[in-house]
Amino acid sequence: MAGVIEQRSIDVVPDDERHGSAVSQFTLWLGANLQVTAVVTGALAVVFGANACWAVIGLLLGNLAGGAVMALHSAQGPRLGLPQMITSRAQFGVRGAVVPLALVIVMYIGFFASGSVLAGQAVGELTHLGGTAGIVLFAAVTAVAAAVGYRLIHLLGKIAGLVCALAFVYLGVHLLQRADLAALLHDRGFALPVFLLAVSLSASWQLAFGPYVADYSRYLPRHTSTRATFWWTLSGSVLGAQWSMTFGALAAAAAPAAFTGNEVGYLVGLGGTGLIASFLYFVIALGKLTINILNTYGGFMSLVTSVSGFRGQRTLSARGRAAYIAGIMVAGTAVALLGKDSFLTSFKDFLLFLLTFFTPWSAINLTDYYLISKERYDIPALTDPGGRYGAWNVRALAVYAFGVLAQLPFLATQFYTGPLVAPLGGADISWLVGLAVPAVLYRLTARRDAHRPGAPDAPEGHHLPAGLGG
Repeated sequence: MAGVIEQRSIDVVPDDERHGSAVSQFTLWLGANLQVTAVVTGALAVVFGANACWAVIGLLLGNLAGGAVMALHSAQGPRLGLPQMITSRAQFGVRGAVVPLALVIVMYIGFFASGSVLAGQAVGELTHLGGTAGIVLFAAVTAVAAAVGYRLIHLLGKIAGLVCALAFVYLGVHLLQRADLAALLHDRGFALPVFLLAVSLSASWQLAFGPYVADYSRYLPRHTSTRATFWWTLSGSVLGAQWSMTFGALAAAAAPAAFTGNEVGYLVGLGGTGLIASFLYFVIALGKLTINILNTYGGFMSLVTSVSGFRGQRTLSARGRAAYIAGIMVAGTAVALLGKDSFLTSFKDFLLFLLTFFTPWSAINLTDYYLISKERYDIPALTDPGGRYGAWNVRALAVYAFGVLAQLPFLATQFYTGPLVAPLGGADISWLVGLAVPAVLYRLTARRDAHRPGAPDAPEGHHLPAGLGG
């Protein structure tokens, strides 16, 4: 049983426990993206004004741009053998990393909640218990699976990738039987603001994976090629997301009244009734289970990373692990139940809100890892507030804060619109600012950090001192 249930949390994975190949990243991220929330994300581009043709193109550009950033994070996993967010201590300090960590935890809870709303509809229909009970049941299953850990997560990714791909082919055929594809793509009128909205929606979808993507590549052997990890991750995530989002954009364009607000019912209705309908409800729940386990697992490790930075916690018992996971589940379920009636608009703004906070983090993390530290970190110092990375890196935190603030004039959401949005015709380019400005500022300021250049690798198979074993 010990070989099935994961024993590690934020400590370094030693070489004798490494396994798998980079291809596993393709199957995991394909399965994680072939799901109903990605369908809704694609539909949003049409719901908020883009025609199907330019929505699909914009979604593809955003998936490629955001996916490249996400895959660069994934490539850190085999090299360091660490979860993604603990490496933020090298930039922000052992305790300073709690600032982006707190926002990451909010992200996990938000995605858990949004996924549970849609999956709860499917589970409620499948079990005849109703949407509320479906949300609660789905959340409980998610928590149990997350507690088992890494191996089950990858196994579910493989199963979901295959099953959901077959289901989306089936649904795609039925969609094209109902809708005239040529007519849907005939309107090619271009409007920059809604085109950029489509780009931003898919880019934010991909960028939001960044804070936990290395969690699922860290068990790969140390000699795994950085290039292979990057390309398998990118291809799986972009293919899965673009497939789902294109389906959503076409469905919203073909039947806006029938699709909007009844996404799960519309998808199942495309396929048929009886056993086929039950199977499709199961597929929707399976796809959401795969991604919600990632959110729960990532939230668990982010909480552990946050607490350990202040308490110096040395071990984590099975009961403690269960408590962290239960906390994520309860919070996410509560948000899902409270927000299920205004899901679509709230989710669009939630995605754009996330983008504001995670593009600066990605820019700083990747600039530090690839350009400043040259993929070399002093791993033992990541747990020592008195070590070379310190407790708080005020300079990096200031760059991060400035990166967030620099986006506000360009941000367009329902609850806030920046002053430079109107001069740009309503276009939201905040995520581009959020990538460029912090990257440049961090590169300039980090040069003055004496401890950065030449930080050594940990010895082969070295464990984090006072790391949190399972």
